Amino acid sequence: MRIVIKIGTNLLTTQDSCLDNKRIKSIAQDVAALKKDGHQIVIVTSGAICAGMGKLKLNVKPADLKEKQALAAIGQPILMDTYKEYFDDAGIVIAQLLLTRSDFDQRQNYLNARSTLFKLLDMGAVPIINENDTVAVEEINFGENDTLAALVAAKISAQCLILLTDVDGLYKGAVGKSEIIAKVDKITDDIEKYATVVSSSGKGSGGMLSKINAAKIAAANGVKTFIVNGLKENAIIKAASGQEIGTVFMPRQALEPRKCWIAFGAKCRGKIIIDDGAVTAIRERKKSLLPSGIVAVDGKFEIGDTISISDRSGKEVARGLTYYSSEVLDKIKKKKSSEIKKILPNVDYEEAVHRDNLVIL
Repeated sequence: MRIVIKIGTNLLTTQDSCLDNKRIKSIAQDVAALKKDGHQIVIVTSGAICAGMGKLKLNVKPADLKEKQALAAIGQPILMDTYKEYFDDAGIVIAQLLLTRSDFDQRQNYLNARSTLFKLLDMGAVPIINENDTVAVEEINFGENDTLAALVAAKISAQCLILLTDVDGLYKGAVGKSEIIAKVDKITDDIEKYATVVSSSGKGSGGMLSKINAAKIAAANGVKTFIVNGLKENAIIKAASGQEIGTVFMPRQALEPRKCWIAFGAKCRGKIIIDDGAVTAIRERKKSLLPSGIVAVDGKFEIGDTISISDRSGKEVARGLTYYSSEVLDKIKKKKSSEIKKILPNVDYEEAVHRDNLVIL
């Protein structure tokens, strides 16, 4: 089985922002046990910025992007040296990969990174991935490593994604004072309401909501997702073996790789709003999206860009590659094919987004 494990900052660091060597050693031992059973493991790690803070004896995480990038540059080698020490002791070769959002956005970069990961797994190594914080700016970053982990799981067609955190799973109310949801067959609005955007430790950046969003990406790509308490002994092994632990999100039928990239790899360059008839046509009748069903165009995009498609309420229903720029779509929205030919005599396509380039979310 191919497994992606995401390890959050709060699990890797102590109260004073130093790396928790005991925790990393325990993770290495769990990974060694999984590899011995024949599993392939990829780790997505946080912790570089906090490791930099610990080195400089800083207690408060800075808000300034440049300061964060500088701390990540200081902390990244410290983080990897610590991983290497304990994974070496466990007899495991590790490899470092630093990725940005653009490595997923550009199709060729996406395929190149995928090939590298597969080759490393074939060699028996454990890739350890982190966002390249030293170069990522707001326009190209992931925001948090839960999303990165889900995209990696989708990229390598993993069977299991384990999101390690410091709570026991998704609670229906206050953490530790309400019921944990053991199994989620489908992520609904009600499930999302149970989540919070606040990191429980104050060190991380995502909180439970980012884990729900990661599970959504994973589920759409046929990946089972666990949210488990990484502070508990052998939590990784228990989740990987299918034991009842934390919250498990069940997968859907996996998208084919190209549609996976359209839906979650490529960055959306703009947004269009469609009417109820168009929603029914693309969702239930599996039709292409025609300009006549578009009621509004938002943002600036060009031919071939990925765009978000929402209903009148603003809820996203699909993503796809557009046949027209935002400027042209704004001119032909709500128009029938006969009207479009008068506006664009040399029009090549009747569809705004062809069904082969359309992914229902």
